Amino acid sequence: MNDEAYYKLAKVLDTLPNGFPATESGVEIKLLKKIFAPEQAALFCRLRLTFETSEQIAARTGLPLEGLEKKLVSMAAGGQIFMIKMNKIRYFRMLPWIFGIYEFQLTCLDKEFALLHKEYEPFYHRQFFSQKPQLMQTLAIEETIPVHQEALPYEKVSTIIENNHSFLVNECICKKERGLLEHPCDRPMEVCIFIAPLPGVFDKSRTGRVITKGEAYELLKKTEEQGLVHLTSNVQFGQIFICNCCKCCCGVLRSINEFGIPAPLVINSHYYAEISTDKCSGCGICADERCQVNAIAEEEDGYRIVPERCIGCGLCISACPMEAIRLVHKDHAEIAPPPLTEDAWFGERGASRGVDFSKFR
Repeated sequence: MNDEAYYKLAKVLDTLPNGFPATESGVEIKLLKKIFAPEQAALFCRLRLTFETSEQIAARTGLPLEGLEKKLVSMAAGGQIFMIKMNKIRYFRMLPWIFGIYEFQLTCLDKEFALLHKEYEPFYHRQFFSQKPQLMQTLAIEETIPVHQEALPYEKVSTIIENNHSFLVNECICKKERGLLEHPCDRPMEVCIFIAPLPGVFDKSRTGRVITKGEAYELLKKTEEQGLVHLTSNVQFGQIFICNCCKCCCGVLRSINEFGIPAPLVINSHYYAEISTDKCSGCGICADERCQVNAIAEEEDGYRIVPERCIGCGLCISACPMEAIRLVHKDHAEIAPPPLTEDAWFGERGASRGVDFSKFR
């Protein structure tokens, strides 16, 4: 009887635009059992992707109002659902597996969970990265964007920072998981920035630490120096995070490097790099120390960019001692603008996958 709740939850998660594919081994059910109690799994399936109060949820579903908010708050604390509080009123919504439930398991991640997720990762990635729109877009290092090129607002990390008022930095769950699997990263752990347009949103967060806008800029500069790629959600408005990613840990970048999924399916990038063979000294810093997706190939006369692998992050440019590399904006015919909002992203991805998730909107 208890397993029925988990299979139903798995089906609901796979009905959502992000997906949650079934496997012959049932490893996905084992993951859900690590996170949800049976009654929590059942309650999750009654929620929507849009925010509701406990009163609205009770009225819509017929669930008893008494004790409902307490259960929902507990699930939010466990990273099973998402909660915001405005004017002393709490609002709740369900989460997809990624970006969502998985990332919010930072505080309860253990080796058993890491091993289960490692087993599930290839199945999930093959499904998730086979459809567009992509989950994330690259935010190029702004100093590498040509001065004559006016970047659109959603292409600039500074615009995203300036449009928000609350900032929280967390450890990277990908790095933490890889450490548990005995593949520790030598780059900083505390690199994931959550952002919100209202002040004080993260003041009572159970994870991470609140930082100022200035500290957010300082952290982004340090991650650039460490050779980490800035990634955010592939929407034009309403980004809630900026990840700073390395090739050895990040699940998104590893899907390119380890699972061989084409970079354009994985990440929406607005730029690509070009190397001037006349200026290139052949030092190899760009390929050996900076590129996180193996997009730079060595040739007899120097190095060249592999366009179909380049994600336009600008890391190679900022470290080139010869100033031999430049960033070029892709032609409009080569790229699709990100969906306007997360809801629009859900709509486009749901249509791409052919899933009807209307009951959860």
